[in-house]
Amino acid sequence: MGGSGRPGQETLHKAKEVVLDEFRRFVIAAAYIFILLGLFTVHEEIALRTHAGESQAIPFAPHGFALINALVLGKVALVVEKLELGRRVKPEPLIYPIVLEALILAALFIAMHYAEAIVGGWIHGESLAKSVPMIGGGGVAGLLFAGVSFFVAMLPFCGFRQITLAIGWPRMREILFGPSRRSGPAA
Repeated sequence: MGGSGRPGQETLHKAKEVVLDEFRRFVIAAAYIFILLGLFTVHEEIALRTHAGESQAIPFAPHGFALINALVLGKVALVVEKLELGRRVKPEPLIYPIVLEALILAALFIAMHYAEAIVGGWIHGESLAKSVPMIGGGGVAGLLFAGVSFFVAMLPFCGFRQITLAIGWPRMREILFGPSRRSGPAA
Protein backbone atom coordinates (compact mmCIF):
# COMPACT_ATOMS: atom_id res chain seq x y z
CA MET A 1 0.00 0.00 0.00
CA GLY A 2 2.96 2.27 0.66
CA GLY A 3 3.82 2.48 -3.09
CA SER A 4 0.33 3.45 -4.28
CA GLY A 5 1.08 7.20 -4.13
CA ARG A 6 4.19 6.87 -6.30
CA PRO A 7 2.56 6.41 -9.75
CA GLY A 8 0.37 9.46 -9.19
CA GLN A 9 3.39 11.52 -8.16
CA GLU A 10 5.31 10.38 -11.25
CA THR A 11 2.36 11.30 -13.47
CA LEU A 12 2.08 14.69 -11.80
CA HIS A 13 5.83 15.27 -12.16
CA LYS A 14 5.71 14.32 -15.84
CA ALA A 15 2.69 16.60 -16.42
CA LYS A 16 4.56 19.49 -14.76
CA GLU A 17 7.56 18.86 -17.02
CA VAL A 18 5.35 18.91 -20.13
CA VAL A 19 3.60 22.11 -19.04
CA LEU A 20 6.91 23.81 -18.22
CA ASP A 21 8.41 22.73 -21.56
CA GLU A 22 5.39 24.04 -23.47
CA PHE A 23 5.48 27.30 -21.51
CA ARG A 24 9.23 27.71 -22.16
CA ARG A 25 8.72 27.13 -25.87
CA PHE A 26 5.80 29.58 -25.93
CA VAL A 27 7.80 32.28 -24.14
CA ILE A 28 10.71 31.83 -26.58
CA ALA A 29 8.38 32.00 -29.61
CA ALA A 30 6.46 35.00 -28.30
CA ALA A 31 9.67 36.84 -27.33
CA TYR A 32 11.21 36.28 -30.77
CA ILE A 33 8.06 37.41 -32.55
CA PHE A 34 7.67 40.43 -30.24
CA ILE A 35 11.23 41.54 -30.98
CA LEU A 36 10.57 41.00 -34.68
CA LEU A 37 7.27 42.92 -34.69
CA GLY A 38 8.76 45.61 -32.48
CA LEU A 39 11.61 46.11 -34.94
CA PHE A 40 9.15 46.26 -37.84
CA THR A 41 7.14 48.88 -35.90
CA VAL A 42 10.22 50.99 -35.18
CA HIS A 43 11.33 50.68 -38.80
CA GLU A 44 7.92 51.81 -40.03
CA GLU A 45 7.95 54.81 -37.69
CA ILE A 46 11.47 55.78 -38.78
CA ALA A 47 10.51 55.47 -42.43
CA LEU A 48 7.39 57.59 -41.90
CA ARG A 49 9.40 60.24 -40.06
CA THR A 50 12.00 60.27 -42.82
CA HIS A 51 9.40 60.85 -45.52
CA ALA A 52 7.20 63.20 -43.51
CA GLY A 53 10.15 65.27 -42.33
CA GLU A 54 8.79 65.37 -38.80
CA SER A 55 10.78 64.58 -35.72
CA GLN A 56 8.51 63.21 -33.03
CA ALA A 57 8.63 60.50 -30.42
CA ILE A 58 7.65 57.01 -31.50
CA PRO A 59 4.28 56.20 -29.88
CA PHE A 60 4.16 53.20 -27.59
CA ALA A 61 0.68 51.99 -28.64
CA PRO A 62 2.00 50.06 -31.67
CA HIS A 63 4.39 48.21 -29.35
CA GLY A 64 1.45 47.18 -27.19
CA PHE A 65 -0.24 45.77 -30.29
CA ALA A 66 3.06 44.09 -31.19
CA LEU A 67 3.12 42.42 -27.76
CA ILE A 68 -0.48 41.18 -28.08
CA ASN A 69 0.18 39.94 -31.61
CA ALA A 70 3.39 38.25 -30.46
CA LEU A 71 1.52 36.35 -27.75
CA VAL A 72 -1.13 35.21 -30.23
CA LEU A 73 1.35 34.42 -32.98
CA GLY A 74 3.64 32.62 -30.54
CA LYS A 75 0.77 30.26 -29.77
CA VAL A 76 0.05 29.91 -33.51
CA ALA A 77 3.69 28.92 -34.05
CA LEU A 78 3.38 26.19 -31.40
CA VAL A 79 0.11 24.95 -32.90
CA VAL A 80 1.74 24.78 -36.35
CA GLU A 81 4.55 22.72 -34.84
CA LYS A 82 2.08 20.37 -33.09
CA LEU A 83 -0.05 19.95 -36.21
CA GLU A 84 3.06 18.87 -38.12
CA LEU A 85 1.72 20.50 -41.28
CA GLY A 86 4.96 19.67 -43.09
CA ARG A 87 5.15 16.01 -42.04
CA ARG A 88 4.96 14.85 -45.66
CA VAL A 89 8.15 16.75 -46.41
CA LYS A 90 11.27 14.67 -46.15
CA PRO A 91 12.87 15.53 -42.77
CA GLU A 92 16.38 15.43 -44.20
CA PRO A 93 18.07 17.57 -45.17
CA LEU A 94 16.70 19.83 -42.46
CA ILE A 95 16.48 22.80 -44.80
CA TYR A 96 13.21 21.42 -46.23
CA PRO A 97 11.17 21.45 -43.00
CA ILE A 98 12.82 24.74 -41.96
CA VAL A 99 11.80 26.51 -45.18
CA LEU A 100 8.31 24.94 -45.20
CA GLU A 101 7.64 25.91 -41.59
CA ALA A 102 8.82 29.50 -42.25
CA LEU A 103 6.53 29.69 -45.31
CA ILE A 104 3.54 28.34 -43.37
CA LEU A 105 4.16 30.74 -40.46
CA ALA A 106 4.60 33.75 -42.75
CA ALA A 107 1.34 32.93 -44.57
CA LEU A 108 -0.54 32.34 -41.30
CA PHE A 109 0.80 35.51 -39.70
CA ILE A 110 -0.28 37.63 -42.66
CA ALA A 111 -3.68 35.91 -42.75
CA MET A 112 -4.08 36.57 -39.01
CA HIS A 113 -3.15 40.23 -39.54
CA TYR A 114 -5.89 40.52 -42.17
CA ALA A 115 -8.39 38.71 -39.95
CA GLU A 116 -7.52 40.90 -36.95
CA ALA A 117 -7.99 44.11 -38.99
CA ILE A 118 -11.24 42.92 -40.57
CA VAL A 119 -12.74 41.81 -37.23
CA GLY A 120 -11.59 45.08 -35.61
CA GLY A 121 -13.20 47.05 -38.43
CA TRP A 122 -16.40 45.04 -38.15
CA ILE A 123 -16.53 45.72 -34.38
CA HIS A 124 -16.10 49.45 -35.06
CA GLY A 125 -18.78 49.43 -37.77
CA GLU A 126 -16.44 49.90 -40.74
CA SER A 127 -17.06 48.37 -44.14
CA LEU A 128 -15.02 45.39 -45.29
CA ALA A 129 -13.20 47.55 -47.84
CA LYS A 130 -12.16 50.03 -45.13
CA SER A 131 -11.11 47.25 -42.75
CA VAL A 132 -8.68 45.47 -45.07
CA PRO A 133 -5.18 46.58 -44.01
CA MET A 134 -2.63 48.00 -46.42
CA ILE A 135 0.21 45.63 -45.67
CA GLY A 136 3.60 46.83 -46.82
CA GLY A 137 2.11 50.04 -48.19
CA GLY A 138 -0.70 48.28 -50.02
CA GLY A 139 -1.05 46.39 -53.25
CA VAL A 140 0.45 43.10 -54.38
CA ALA A 141 4.02 44.45 -54.15
CA GLY A 142 3.51 45.54 -50.54
CA LEU A 143 1.94 42.22 -49.57
CA LEU A 144 4.73 40.30 -51.32
CA PHE A 145 7.38 42.43 -49.60
CA ALA A 146 5.79 41.90 -46.17
CA GLY A 147 5.43 38.16 -46.79
CA VAL A 148 9.02 37.75 -47.95
CA SER A 149 10.28 39.90 -45.05
CA PHE A 150 8.42 37.84 -42.48
CA PHE A 151 9.47 34.58 -44.17
CA VAL A 152 13.16 35.58 -44.06
CA ALA A 153 12.82 36.76 -40.46
CA MET A 154 11.27 33.42 -39.45
CA LEU A 155 14.04 31.29 -41.00
CA PRO A 156 16.40 31.51 -37.97
CA PHE A 157 13.50 30.83 -35.60
CA CYS A 158 12.36 27.78 -37.57
CA GLY A 159 15.95 26.64 -38.07
CA PHE A 160 16.62 26.73 -34.35
CA ARG A 161 13.42 24.80 -33.63
CA GLN A 162 14.00 22.14 -36.27
CA ILE A 163 17.63 21.61 -35.26
CA THR A 164 16.57 21.35 -31.62
CA LEU A 165 13.93 18.78 -32.57
CA ALA A 166 16.53 16.82 -34.56
CA ILE A 167 19.26 16.70 -31.89
CA GLY A 168 17.25 17.25 -28.70
CA TRP A 169 17.19 20.12 -26.22
CA PRO A 170 19.95 18.73 -23.94
CA ARG A 171 22.41 18.55 -26.87
CA MET A 172 21.33 22.00 -28.18
CA ARG A 173 21.78 23.48 -24.71
CA GLU A 174 25.26 21.94 -24.51
CA ILE A 175 26.18 23.33 -27.95
CA LEU A 176 24.93 26.81 -27.06
CA PHE A 177 25.99 27.12 -23.42
CA GLY A 178 28.69 24.50 -22.93
CA PRO A 179 28.60 21.26 -20.98
CA SER A 180 26.43 21.09 -17.89
CA ARG A 181 28.31 21.82 -14.65
CA ARG A 182 25.95 19.72 -12.53
CA SER A 183 28.43 16.87 -12.37
CA GLY A 184 30.87 19.12 -10.48
CA PRO A 185 34.16 20.77 -11.41
CA ALA A 186 36.51 18.97 -13.76
CA ALA A 187 39.63 17.59 -12.08
